Amino acid sequence: MPTLTSTTTMHNPTTTMHNPTTTTNKPTVAFTTPPNYANRLSHLLTLKSITPLWCPTITTEPTPQTLSSLALHLSPHSLSLLSAIAFPSRTAITAFSTVSLSLTTPLLPPREDTFIIAALGKDVELIDSTFLLNFCGDDISRVNVLVPTIATPSGLVQLLGTGRGRKVLCPVPRVVGLEEPPVVPDFLRELEASGWVPIRVDAYETRWLGPTCGKGVVELSEGGLLDAMVFTSSGEVEGLLKSLREFGWDWEMVRRRWPHLVVAAHGPVTAAGAERLGVNVDVVSARSDSFQGVVDAVEAKLRGLDSSCM
Repeated sequence: MPTLTSTTTMHNPTTTMHNPTTTTNKPTVAFTTPPNYANRLSHLLTLKSITPLWCPTITTEPTPQTLSSLALHLSPHSLSLLSAIAFPSRTAITAFSTVSLSLTTPLLPPREDTFIIAALGKDVELIDSTFLLNFCGDDISRVNVLVPTIATPSGLVQLLGTGRGRKVLCPVPRVVGLEEPPVVPDFLRELEASGWVPIRVDAYETRWLGPTCGKGVVELSEGGLLDAMVFTSSGEVEGLLKSLREFGWDWEMVRRRWPHLVVAAHGPVTAAGAERLGVNVDVVSARSDSFQGVVDAVEAKLRGLDSSCM
């Protein structure tokens, strides 16, 4: 994996400003992804001969409090009342696996019916043999792992089908320092509308990195060139905007400083959240199952190529 570079330490990036009539040699793309996703996205950008600039605005990670809360829902009694677990993020699966290390395994008590585990896109990579061994023991046929074709919370709901009053555990984030985006409440409402009884548990925190997290973007304006910016969640967008206001900036100032800036969103949910916050999106990846889709779409836009990802 490449070493991540923040815009706060890179004031003179050697790139060419994107111009709609020319093709850049090695464009610079900023991204606001949390630390636990940053290396993966940076690596994909580097493979495309793009200079990645990491400008994190939020963190997403479990805390002792959220792990304790999640553990209560993984007791044999609590699990015996559930029919499914729906993981809307990779961090939720990580938190679940962390908790399982401190509990007696397998977690799932003896039962005859099939238990459902649903996850999004490449997140399912974390539901490997070790995960399943800790969850259900040697009899993995007891568990049905579902991955929707469209990697969105709504895709999860559609794949789960009719709930018929069954309970589904939903490990979701507790949002700190920002407004909770509508994605989680909408997800829970959609489950209820499909006949499920969603059990919400705050399994980790999405936390704003504070007033200075947008400092790198502001400092880059003093002479640095920026061709594109990638957002992978609406929380990242809000975090950046909130920090920019601390420096007397707004999104229109960003657009004026870099008039040809390409703004890309990882999937339609992120795009909708960005637009709701007043950030117009130029590129939306049609493949929201992995970061590869948004990286391909950004490259195609910057190079002036046609792309089925856009």
